[in-house]
Amino acid sequence: MPALRVGARLSEQLADALALSIRDGQLSAGQKLPTEQALVERFGVSRTVVREALSRLKTLGLIESRQGSGAYIKTASPQALSQLAFEPDGSLDAVIQMVEVRRALEAESAALAAARRTPQSVKQIRQALQALAKAVRQGGDGVQEDVAFHTAIAQASRNPFLLATLAYLNRFLLDATRVTRANEATRADLEAEVHREHSAIVAAIDAGDVAAARQAGAAHMVNAARRIGQADPAFWARHGQQLADRLRAELGQPQPAAASRRR
Repeated sequence: MPALRVGARLSEQLADALALSIRDGQLSAGQKLPTEQALVERFGVSRTVVREALSRLKTLGLIESRQGSGAYIKTASPQALSQLAFEPDGSLDAVIQMVEVRRALEAESAALAAARRTPQSVKQIRQALQALAKAVRQGGDGVQEDVAFHTAIAQASRNPFLLATLAYLNRFLLDATRVTRANEATRADLEAEVHREHSAIVAAIDAGDVAAARQAGAAHMVNAARRIGQADPAFWARHGQQLADRLRAELGQPQPAAASRRR
């Protein structure tokens, strides 16, 4: 497994290292992950860090827990993951296009969740929204919590193909979410706007209003695209390039010369 990188939370570094091992084929589908203690010893981190990292991988749909047995890889093969040709350039258009993909998926995910909701699934969605609000109050970027919130909705849809599609796309959408949330965190009114949109989705799901849930899910993504499109140019010059670099590194693509990078 790769060494941990510098400049991020230890749990995020560990999750990234494990995800890279999965996507590089060092850990294959169905294979059992090393035990918590083995990961503690291998990376020199605490059990809390290991558990947070594993929680993130579950949110991304890369691993699953089996009662009394441990955690196992739950992902497509590296060959399947490489079939999607993707050339991340860090442009504003690229992130907006990612949000457009999410618009279709999130709208239908919310609609199905409303149609198939259970008291337990609604409870899990509300808990995920509360965790996101708490993370924001404590000064975090809320990226993992945001992904967990939308994952809870997808799980409530009870459509394994939809859930698997979102899990696969998360390898591209996670960093785009990081950029959109970083932009939204620059202004309190944008944060409040996002919270209202999330709350509208939850309310529609809880009420079993399929049409309202679909509309709320789509509106949230439309507004996300609008917010990132209105981002300050200085913000985009910084975060857009970071997004491009992270995606290229994830996909094993070479970094372009600085002079040729799009801003």
